[in-house]
Amino acid sequence: MADLKGLILDLDGTLVDSLPDLLDVLNEVLGDFGVPALTAAEAKPMIGDGTLKLVERALAARGVTSDRIRPAQARFLALYEARAAQLTRPYPGVPETLARLAVEGWIFALCTNKPERPTRILLRELDLDRWFRAIVTGDTLPQKKPDPAPMRAALAALDLPPHRAVAVGDHANDLLAATRAGLRAIFARYGYGTLTPDLPKPAAIIDAFIDLPQALAHLDLG
Repeated sequence: MADLKGLILDLDGTLVDSLPDLLDVLNEVLGDFGVPALTAAEAKPMIGDGTLKLVERALAARGVTSDRIRPAQARFLALYEARAAQLTRPYPGVPETLARLAVEGWIFALCTNKPERPTRILLRELDLDRWFRAIVTGDTLPQKKPDPAPMRAALAALDLPPHRAVAVGDHANDLLAATRAGLRAIFARYGYGTLTPDLPKPAAIIDAFIDLPQALAHLDLG
């Protein structure tokens, strides 16, 4: 294990562009309430804290009362699990980049706030599940990112110390969770989140997933 290096990767907005499917299902649920659909620009910043929080934010944005949130969340999950990979695709170069990094001695864990069932459906349908030695989802533990517990669980599953691993994500939650877990983080600027001055400074910033090997090459993992 001494020569192995770990990558703890986020899913939505980092490995895959899931906004089209999330938006499609979200607007179907909103249609049940007779309220206007969300635009992609409106929905994009709502992603990152898990599927249930996404639905809650969408309903709030359209003035739907809070007592109707739980039924809407249940309907969203049922619809989304059936269509999680209908429009969602990996970002350009994801499979090829993972293959290259694997040859270079990197091993991978997934750490996402998305629930386990749609996560595993999505990974299987897109043929990405084969890359991950560990998958930590939004319902694996009581805590979600930005709590460091999911990152620590992924790190433990890889059996690596923090200095031998790097987290990659597109959201404030990824930077915060990684920093609190003692990991360096690379920020995926092409994703859904925004890098604001109040957040921990990432070790590197990438504008495409294919830029990841070059960013990693500049990090000293000891």
